[in-house]
Amino acid sequence: MENFPVISLEKVNGEERKTILEQIKDACENWGFFELVNHGIPHELLDTVERMTKEHYRKCMEQRFKELVASKGLDAVQAEVNDMDWESTFHLRHLPASNISELPDLDDEYRKVMKEFAQKLEKLAEELLDLLCENLGLEKGYLKKAFYGSKGPTFGTKVSNYPPCPKPDLIKGLRAHTDAGGIILLFQDDKVSGLQLLKDGQWIDVPPMRHSIVINLGDQLEVITNGKYKSVLHRVIAQTDGTRMSIASFYNPGSDAVIYPAPNLVEKEAEEKNQVYPKFVFEDYMKLYSAVKFQAKEPRFEAMKEVEATVKLGPIATA
Repeated sequence: MENFPVISLEKVNGEERKTILEQIKDACENWGFFELVNHGIPHELLDTVERMTKEHYRKCMEQRFKELVASKGLDAVQAEVNDMDWESTFHLRHLPASNISELPDLDDEYRKVMKEFAQKLEKLAEELLDLLCENLGLEKGYLKKAFYGSKGPTFGTKVSNYPPCPKPDLIKGLRAHTDAGGIILLFQDDKVSGLQLLKDGQWIDVPPMRHSIVINLGDQLEVITNGKYKSVLHRVIAQTDGTRMSIASFYNPGSDAVIYPAPNLVEKEAEEKNQVYPKFVFEDYMKLYSAVKFQAKEPRFEAMKEVEATVKLGPIATA
């Protein structure tokens, strides 16, 4: 089995740019996932985020999760559970407007640190989108513009903890799904594993690695590249010991952004065979996705094609 792609961005603006772009291209075309090191986010900040996230879980969320498990009898299940995940989560919104100050239970220092972390991730996401543009032969800034809508991109973070699970064969940490949005940046536990992706019919572990950021591509990049890059099924396997931390940040299109394949990436043959991805408003896609997240993505794309046939969408909204 080939190795999971780990890519260093250290010399991306120097003599190794061509090699690094090639590695990213290969990862996007063949994996839909890759792990970044030397990404420019200070290790001290990552250590602080991890420490505070784990403290917050112990202080504010662990007991609540235990009570939820007890109330639903999840610790004694005998059959596979398909309508729930073994995870404890909360969500932060950064763009277009932050909700960090409104969330209860977060102390001020944690709020400040998560705000700083989000700013660094936003910058990294936009750098990566431009590297993808370069690989795809799109003008610099194309993907950011495609995501922009009238108010800019949507950017948020899902903070999750996956506590020890007595029946990991019967209940998943997180059921298999592809991500609906654009580009996802994950800071995960470096000791407790559990994240897996589906490649060539096999589930492959995404290796925990200290101070790395795992990148994966969402459904919108599959649409914009007309299937050249694909979003990939992934899941979290609960573990019997150790709590796994996962901080996933989603750099997505704005709710009113109109998403469609980049004209430069639609080959004539695809057009003739009608193998062109649909054009839709991102918010409409999200409404559908929220109802069918854990089902195959292809019917979602087909459903949006049917909507497209009845709705005439105007030109892309940009800043």
